[in-house]
Amino acid sequence: TREHILLARQVGVPALVVYLNKVDMVDDPELLDLVELEVRELLSKYEFPGDEIPIVKGSALAALEGRDEEMGKKSIEALMQAVDDYIPQPDRPKDKPFLMP
Repeated sequence: TREHILLARQVGVPALVVYLNKVDMVDDPELLDLVELEVRELLSKYEFPGDEIPIVKGSALAALEGRDEEMGKKSIEALMQAVDDYIPQPDRPKDKPFLMP
């Protein structure tokens, strides 16, 4: 996680959404809250708005396997909604020639 946040900062990623995966393997909700707090502190340390960035908790494996709809499918839907709501659409000039890098 630390490396991903650092890399995002170094390459100039302007906005992030965090998916806290594998929550189905943790029985204690307080532990999940502690992990979320640590992730927010880490985001703030690397100059991201840690208190504002959406953090979605879920289980990608549960979504793939079609079990535990709340932690699986619904968490993926919540993640995509957070991406749609929080990540701004890039400004793409349409009046200029197409340039492919």
